[in-house]
Amino acid sequence: MTSTLQAATTADAQFVHDEWDRRTRAHDIDGLLELYLPDATLESPLVPRVLDQPSGVLRGHDEMRRFFVLGTAGRPDDLVRWYRTGEFMFNGHTLIWEYPRQAPEWEQVDLVEVMELAGPRIARHRIYWGWYGTPLLQRTPPQDGGKDASGHSPD
Repeated sequence: MTSTLQAATTADAQFVHDEWDRRTRAHDIDGLLELYLPDATLESPLVPRVLDQPSGVLRGHDEMRRFFVLGTAGRPDDLVRWYRTGEFMFNGHTLIWEYPRQAPEWEQVDLVEVMELAGPRIARHRIYWGWYGTPLLQRTPPQDGGKDASGHSPD
């Protein structure tokens, strides 16, 4: 896929790096979607949890909008604090940065964002969870009767 993407510059990568974080923190769903190509994909282990579906892959703005709206509404701010160093890696197509577990004064969900860019827009976005955050995907809120994500009660 990257061979057919429009080339991206370091300035494009810096723009996406800065704006994705800013728009996400601001809960700016429309602004966030503007960063993605209309047929972009987003993959995350959080997708099945938020949307109650088996696949973690979303395609296009309509599917992403639903995920962003529901995910933003249910985001626990004490776990997702959005600390990052401001550094990123970029090779002309792929932009990568980390939200590390260990922040200066707290721990947070550890994530790695991987984005394939087409100019200043996101064509493919993959989110990887670290060891600290992954168990949170499997926990069920108390109102679900203590059942896990598959609907089973712990033994």
